[in-house]
Amino acid sequence: MGPASRALARPAIDRHSLKRLETHFIAPEIYRREDVAERHAKLARIVSNEIVPRLLRLHAEAVPAAPPVTLVIKTLAPTSADITGLADIVLGRDLDAAAAYVLILRDRGLSMETLFLELLEPTARLLREMWDRDECYFIDVTLGVARLQKLLAIFNDTHILSSLDERRHVLMVMTPGNQHSFGVRIVERFLLAAGWQVRTELEGTSEDIADIAKNTWFAVVGLTAGSERQLESMRTTIAQIRRESRNQTVGIMVGGPMFTANPALAQDVGADATAPNAPSAVIVTQKLFDLAATEFRDTTRQQA
Repeated sequence: MGPASRALARPAIDRHSLKRLETHFIAPEIYRREDVAERHAKLARIVSNEIVPRLLRLHAEAVPAAPPVTLVIKTLAPTSADITGLADIVLGRDLDAAAAYVLILRDRGLSMETLFLELLEPTARLLREMWDRDECYFIDVTLGVARLQKLLAIFNDTHILSSLDERRHVLMVMTPGNQHSFGVRIVERFLLAAGWQVRTELEGTSEDIADIAKNTWFAVVGLTAGSERQLESMRTTIAQIRRESRNQTVGIMVGGPMFTANPALAQDVGADATAPNAPSAVIVTQKLFDLAATEFRDTTRQQA
């Protein structure tokens, strides 16, 4: 039995489970739209019985038997064809095909960071580019991005968490001094479509924002800044959130043109991650959620 066959032999997520997950990761008002099925059929240009076998064949040829983990990660680096193929799958109706693909990559040694940086986030960016080129509609992009975050959750086994919906809460705020709310609203719109509960605050001091995080549990807090003049205010706000947050493992995501130009600035202001656009912000939010959930799960197992 070859590598591809062994990977496919692992216990699969059944279709019923995947269908149920739609209710967690896609807002009901979008998922129940009458035109969703029609859009699925129109946008699934490369069906799963063509894409997944091709990807499996490529990776089976690239990966020798039982190589070191570092070699697996290197040789499994997704290609532009992989990214385009995954975009076609998540815009189609065969989610279990995409789930099978990411689980195969996980079983062969692909790390979450590599999956995120080289496959899921680029796919989210591609969906945004397709939207910009009028190749698909907003609902198509939101459905695709929602499913990408679901694939990340499946990859990390956080999709099976109890009371999942109760934990999917995000606080979106504007850094004190920032007057441009358009970016926040776009990210809010995508997060809501992806099944997150979002509270958005467009005004307030660092103390006000930290007080909200202190009184209400959020998995992730997202902050935006319009210019480098607001970076010090953002740094102060993030520090206060971390000190006072009700969720002491809260993930901090930042956005703005300066972070797109220099992602390393995110670490400089004390954040965990940044996102170049709204579709990517959904994937980043899920990644931060998964990191905290995985750390908690591992700690609990060690203490048992």
